[in-house]
Amino acid sequence: MLPLFLAVLLLPSAAGALTREEARHLLVRSGFAAEPAEIAAFEPLSRTEAVERLLREAGSEARAPAPPWTVGWRPPRLEDLSSEERRLLRRQNRERGLELKGWWMREMATSPAPLTEVMTLFWHNHFTSSLRKVKAPVLLYRQNVLFRKEALGNFARLLHAVARDPAMLVYLDGARSKKDAPNENFARELFELFTLGEGHFGEADVKDAARAFTGWSLDRQSGAFHLREGWHDGGEKTVLGQRGRFDGEDVIALLLDHPRTAAFVVEKLWRTFVSETPEPAEVQRLARLFREAGYEIKPLLAAIFTSDAFWAAENRGRLIKSPVDLLVGTLRLFDLPVEDYGDLARLSRRLGQDLFDPPNVKGWPGGSDWITTASLLDRQALLARVTGGKARATMQRSAMQDASSTGRAGRARLFDAWVDGLPATWQSAESVSLLLLAVPAVDVEVLDLRASGAQVRQLLSDPAYQVK
Repeated sequence: MLPLFLAVLLLPSAAGALTREEARHLLVRSGFAAEPAEIAAFEPLSRTEAVERLLREAGSEARAPAPPWTVGWRPPRLEDLSSEERRLLRRQNRERGLELKGWWMREMATSPAPLTEVMTLFWHNHFTSSLRKVKAPVLLYRQNVLFRKEALGNFARLLHAVARDPAMLVYLDGARSKKDAPNENFARELFELFTLGEGHFGEADVKDAARAFTGWSLDRQSGAFHLREGWHDGGEKTVLGQRGRFDGEDVIALLLDHPRTAAFVVEKLWRTFVSETPEPAEVQRLARLFREAGYEIKPLLAAIFTSDAFWAAENRGRLIKSPVDLLVGTLRLFDLPVEDYGDLARLSRRLGQDLFDPPNVKGWPGGSDWITTASLLDRQALLARVTGGKARATMQRSAMQDASSTGRAGRARLFDAWVDGLPATWQSAESVSLLLLAVPAVDVEVLDLRASGAQVRQLLSDPAYQVK
């Protein structure tokens, strides 16, 4: 395994301290927001030093306390429940699902290591599972813990763990897959969505891989992974041109040996952190580094964040913020109070990103799909309300009424106090426009030299606040 520091040393690096704009770019792309104090802390660093610091400070565990029901859970035996007990169980699962979504929103909004949460969200959208299908919030919580543990860890280890993950086994129908009736759902998504992508495997590969995963099931008492030997097909199989008595672990090993797997993951990370159009030569360079580092994720991120493409002017301000980016970033930047993080999760769902419930096995497509005429109006209404301004559009009252328990006037006072409390070096309108907008599109000369709450609200209505 290639050590992180060595991987960074082998990369082209830029000498000299970051500019204020560069520090903001790195922090917003790798997190949710760039606060003035964070920018000031990163400005003296070179690009390589700044990236090393980001990766060094990343964690692997949540700071927010987990919901109490995540401890001691046992799968219910539905066949033993009355119709009324089943109804109550469905209601309980809905309530716990919303609590789980709020818990993660709180972690993202308050975590001292936002890159960890960004990567946890990336893996959640890569290895999708949903509460709608799984119907057991505790299994989605455990999966989230796994994603955070390996968020910046090792992709090979994560892939092996996901194949045994109970939420995934339920979501893709693997828990009931038997040798006399193998289910192909997990095998298909393993090839198409998790490793190789379309066009790099055949139907015969999927069918034989599905046989390899038969018997991978769950324990009825604990809900943990359980291998049912009597259900497993131990016969010979042919996968990606190799023949043998493969089981699921063998199939995963074959996929990790395939050069396309590293490139596929790199392309998705490129679209997340650099631009919507991966550069083929750079993808191959980064994929080679990824494979040589044994699928360690930190060296790959170090290479992406120190690449010329990441810092290129033409790639700044070109990625549209997801609803989570927008909501969490706004909360973090302005230090806004939240009465109930479950309400924040509802807002995210209203804007198109329902945590723990992606739309389908492909996850949220992202990019320009985040913005529609309706969603843009909802985004602007949200930003106006959370800052105490007047909304131009109306969102559902149930989603907006608890944006803050202080009410509109109280939110306005808190927002104005944030503006008044900016460090002296940030108090000009021009400086604040740099802080908020990835690509400033306003004429700062028409604004007062000293920033005000009204001017900052004006900046938030600029489309440039929707990108990063």
